[in-house]
Amino acid sequence: MLDLVAAGSISPGAEDVAAKAQVGLRSVFRHFKDMETLYREMSVRLARDYALWLVPYRSDDWRGQLRETINRRLTTYERMMPFKRAADLHRHESLTLREENERTLAMMRAKLLTILPKVISDDGLTLETIDLLLSFDAWQRLRTDQKLTPGRARAVVETQVELVLAAATKS
Repeated sequence: MLDLVAAGSISPGAEDVAAKAQVGLRSVFRHFKDMETLYREMSVRLARDYALWLVPYRSDDWRGQLRETINRRLTTYERMMPFKRAADLHRHESLTLREENERTLAMMRAKLLTILPKVISDDGLTLETIDLLLSFDAWQRLRTDQKLTPGRARAVVETQVELVLAAATKS
């Protein structure tokens, strides 16, 4: 399933998984009770890619930690884009995918709140804007819909976060 999604198949079915694994369809369902179980296993394996986010920061100040957070997120988003898009397609039908999405968003938000100084995290508008700019949705739009290169998309995110911070710390 992971290989199929990585190769661009956004919604492979059990038949596709069986063909890729060179096994019969029954073998797929001997290992996985149903597609939900397969999604759960996929989520567990992909969660390992978020391990980069748990590495301690090199920087001691919040601005440096925020730059590291931006780098970690954007690097992960680029690598995970096909899997995230596939998960988003099936989230409405999968409790596992909905719960994983909610857990990931909550973890990302909590991590951001530990980095930002109180004056910024208490400013609802600034916090929501930074959270949006650092979201997978923003990255996907820049990369897919606006067709920006990874470098150009990164420059947009970094520049906009700096502008938001400058405006917030000026007032």
